Amino acid sequence: MIQHGKGDFAMSAALILSDAFDADSLRRLAKGCRNAKQSRRLLAIAAVYDGMNRADAAKVGGMDRQTLRDWVLRFNEQGTDGLVDIKATGAPMRLSPEQLEEFVAIVETGPDPEKDGVSVWRSQDLVRVIQERFGVSYKERGVRDLLRRMGYVRISGRPQHPEQKPEVIDAFKKTSPQRWQRM
Repeated sequence: MIQHGKGDFAMSAALILSDAFDADSLRRLAKGCRNAKQSRRLLAIAAVYDGMNRADAAKVGGMDRQTLRDWVLRFNEQGTDGLVDIKATGAPMRLSPEQLEEFVAIVETGPDPEKDGVSVWRSQDLVRVIQERFGVSYKERGVRDLLRRMGYVRISGRPQHPEQKPEVIDAFKKTSPQRWQRM
């Protein structure tokens, strides 16, 4: 610890950079980089190579000192590829592949009105079915996301009045004159 005025603080350690690169090569890589975030990180590390202090180099990259330090550590371990954001994998599937296949079959065959008590699957009905058959808890939004990932889309029928007459519909349709005509 270094005593300085009223408070005690520890000096931050200097950033140690790999010898494989220099500031100019990193700037060339940043210029040709298609990933904007990776390019910013390369420029910040190039500033460190130039001898700029950590706070100012971090400003070059639009980050704080600690974040720059973390990126430098990844850069030293993985090279320039380590400066790309790692895409999150997301939560693991709650249904096993076998359960998922069975769920697809349930959705495809549709509900049995006598057994399931509904004539059309709704999200809340599928939540109940998944809980009863597989013992897995989903929320309605989760079921909708699951169906969307499986390639299903929500389709609702267009409402139609029971006493609607086709000839009235045809008479009501608007026929606009063509504005552009080929001569």
